[in-house]
Amino acid sequence: MSKQDSSISFGVGMLMGIVGGVIAAILYAPKSGEETRKDVENVITDLAQKYTPEISEAKRQALTSIDVIRYRLEQQYNKLNESIKAKQLAKAKEKELNDYEVN
Repeated sequence: MSKQDSSISFGVGMLMGIVGGVIAAILYAPKSGEETRKDVENVITDLAQKYTPEISEAKRQALTSIDVIRYRLEQQYNKLNESIKAKQLAKAKEKELNDYEVN
């Protein structure tokens, strides 16, 4: 994992911690349900607007990582599939030679 990935992961983790703390504080505040819902909505809206670039970057990096992993898995699958086909072909040729030698 690169240093940039680590710092983004740390930033996202810190953001989630802040969001969780703010929501917990709002939920435990002695207010009516309607006031609490409005406060939660306001906090979430403010955080979404404030951290949209970071969230978008984290999402982009996550999708890029998924694409890289998918590509590598497909390569490994294709290598394994080719290996299996090569072994099957070798067995078929061996059997054919054995059958030819017997007759």
